[in-house]
Amino acid sequence: MDTSTQRTNLASGHGSARYRMAGYWLATIPVVGEMGLGGIWDITRIPYVRDLVIHLGYPSYFLVLLGTWKVLGAVALLVPGRALLKEWACAGAFFTYTGAMVSHLTTGYDVGEVGLLAVLTVLTVLSWALRPASRRTEGGWRRGPGGGSPAGRSPRRSLSHFFTGGGSPGAM
Repeated sequence: MDTSTQRTNLASGHGSARYRMAGYWLATIPVVGEMGLGGIWDITRIPYVRDLVIHLGYPSYFLVLLGTWKVLGAVALLVPGRALLKEWACAGAFFTYTGAMVSHLTTGYDVGEVGLLAVLTVLTVLSWALRPASRRTEGGWRRGPGGGSPAGRSPRRSLSHFFTGGGSPGAM
């Protein structure tokens, strides 16, 4: 038996794809759980959460808004397809967790929560980074007919081009 021509599952990419998928779900499930359950707690304004938010300096009605978006984000991460919606949900979770960390650190209230929030932030980034191809958006912006820019418009130049005298961002 010639072992030099045999490839292991890991070397062939099938094993690594399996590990990537497992890593994706191991990172995504806790984020979805926190967003879903935490969002419900926010919407119902349970006393623990209401008191925490008030101590951090936010009005209690903020919980209903935040909770609604968290529940919608959790659903978006679970439904098949809708890659752009999933990216927005990950961004929303990232902003929620990092914003909560800043709130705790600046007020000095319940600073012990920062560790959990940091873990949830890392899990959110891992979920985004490990997502399978079916949950990724295609690179760049959508192309118009013939592969050109959308609706025949010229691509915008960077702001650095604008500030270095290259004209307005949309000019060529």
